[in-house]
Amino acid sequence: MGIREDLLKKLNAEISTLERELKVDLPRQLAEAAAHGDLSENAEHEAAKERKDTVTGMLLKMYERRQGISNMNTAQISTDSVGFWSTVEVLDLDNDEEITYQLVSPDESDPKQGKISMTSPIGHALAGCVDGDEITVVTPRGERNYEVISFTTIHESDKAS
Repeated sequence: MGIREDLLKKLNAEISTLERELKVDLPRQLAEAAAHGDLSENAEHEAAKERKDTVTGMLLKMYERRQGISNMNTAQISTDSVGFWSTVEVLDLDNDEEITYQLVSPDESDPKQGKISMTSPIGHALAGCVDGDEITVVTPRGERNYEVISFTTIHESDKAS
């Protein structure tokens, strides 16, 4: 299973959980709160209504994200340089530390897990690089200098899985 399929599977699981909450759990909570009488001063009812609005908003964003991922044409992603969903090993030239990043969408970004957004300063600078390229990135903590040691594109990752 490739990166895109893994992401879609995870996203579909999250969507299913939220849909259940929206269609089963929250209506039950609203009905129970309504059974307690005066809704104008019913904190449980108000909290359930707010959660319903939040879950609805989250689902709309997830539906859009799923559609975008499903429609993405991976043939348009570079096969010979760093691009979307590439895994990149870099050497931090300022402290001689090797770091591995996966370039992802802003929604998937999790820097503690090594997943950085393509739109982040480092992600943007790495796009289009090949082994041996050196880049300087301006970050909130100042300039950082990196050398690309190696990278794997989504195409190679999909072949390996």
